[in-house]
Amino acid sequence: MTGTSIAQDLFAGIPVADFDHSLAWYQQFFGVEPSFYPNDIEAVWAVGEHSYVYIERLPDRAGRSMLMIMAADLDTTVAGLTQRGLEPHRIENYEEGMSKLVYADPDGNEISYGGVSTHTIGSVERED
Repeated sequence: MTGTSIAQDLFAGIPVADFDHSLAWYQQFFGVEPSFYPNDIEAVWAVGEHSYVYIERLPDRAGRSMLMIMAADLDTTVAGLTQRGLEPHRIENYEEGMSKLVYADPDGNEISYGGVSTHTIGSVERED
């Protein structure tokens, strides 16, 4: 497959052990209620045009996922997360002002924001 997009929508799933506990964390992370609930063990957030992140209660698979969302405005996104009481688990800085901030949910799943920052973001590496 070369050069042709076959995707119409993207749903990135994150398995969680305790749905209610994780739901509260992801509401804090995204700063909003889910966009919709397909059923009583899933919650979905729209994170961009045709792009969604969802959590699903799947205890046997919890804690093993990782995904990254490219932020339109990384500085504003990170400031919002900080205001909501969340700090990154890890920060990775790259060339030309690119940064990736990795957050860990209650199960250890990693959800990151990436993008260009107007200033150097300090590095963080937390031990679990």
